[in-house]
Amino acid sequence: MRYIDIAIVYNGSNGEATRALYAKLEKVGPLGVVALNLFRALKASSRAKVYRGRGYRDAAYDKKAWSMDNLCRVLIADGEGLGIQFGWGFDAKAVGFEHVLYCDIPTGQMSFHGERRGDGPDYPGRWDGVAGAGPERICRWIELLLITADAPAGEKQDA
Repeated sequence: MRYIDIAIVYNGSNGEATRALYAKLEKVGPLGVVALNLFRALKASSRAKVYRGRGYRDAAYDKKAWSMDNLCRVLIADGEGLGIQFGWGFDAKAVGFEHVLYCDIPTGQMSFHGERRGDGPDYPGRWDGVAGAGPERICRWIELLLITADAPAGEKQDA
């Protein structure tokens, strides 16, 4: 899949296309599961910010929190072997959503505010200060993961 196709899935509401992307990522292995949960958390968060109906907004934030929990589980289990640094920080300015999950992927830092701190270590760094870069960063990384997964043996690159 190319970046543009992944971005279309991110920006769209096609459940079938989204599930197909998730299936491809699951086949990649633990890195794919990390990418899947980052993508799902970010997509749910962006949807929640535009939903008007309280039930839809709550459901989207619930999906984001669930995805963050899944992400932490796989990173705790496989994180060191995957070479992905992650952890929790605190943002006192985000009242009600002070807990921040940071995850450093090859295309940049991802961060998510939440109502509660999940499992995992303290994050040793700081926010990189780049707002709004999450969608491009996750879509680019997914593109790299899928290219690498599809490459013939001997031609695979680190994603």
